Amino acid sequence: MRGRIEVDAQQPPIPVPTAVLNEVFAHAREAEPEECCGLITGADDAPYRHVVRCRNDMTLWHQRDPAAHPRDGRDGFYMNELDYLRAEDEAAARGERVTCVYHSHVEAGAYFSEMDQDFAGQPLFPFPDAHHLVVSVVGGKVVDQAIFRRDEQSGRFVGRLVAHGRS
Repeated sequence: MRGRIEVDAQQPPIPVPTAVLNEVFAHAREAEPEECCGLITGADDAPYRHVVRCRNDMTLWHQRDPAAHPRDGRDGFYMNELDYLRAEDEAAARGERVTCVYHSHVEAGAYFSEMDQDFAGQPLFPFPDAHHLVVSVVGGKVVDQAIFRRDEQSGRFVGRLVAHGRS
C-alpha cells in the first residue's frame, strides 16, 4: 500500500512568491468548508507567477451521481474543465505554461493523499509536469502548505516545504 506522501524535511524548501501564496491562501479560506482548486502559471525563470482560481465541481458531480462520485467538495476536488482550459490558453498567450496545480485540505494536513496521487497520475492528466501545492486550512486559517513534485529519477512524488519568497 502506497499511502499518503508527507513532506521530506531533508529536501530544500521551494521558494514561492508571497503574493502568489497570499492569493492561494485567500482562495482556500473563501472556499471553506469545501476544498479550493486552481492553477499557477509561469515560465522556467519564474515558475510561480499567476494564480488562476478554478471551480471545484466535486459537489456537482456528487449530486448528479452519488454512487459514482461518493465524495463531495468537502473532501475532494474536481477541477472545472472550462476553467483549466481557459487558464492554459491565457498562460500560452503570455508565453507561460501551467507549472503548478493547487488545492486545499480542510481540517486536514498538507500532505499528498492517495486520491491526489491518483488524480496527478491519470494517463490523460493535462499537466503531467506540474508541481502540486497543497494548503491546509484548519479552523478557517491556513496552517500549513507543501509542494509535491515528481522526482525525475524514480517518478515518485516528493513533498517539500514552501519558502515564502519575494513577489
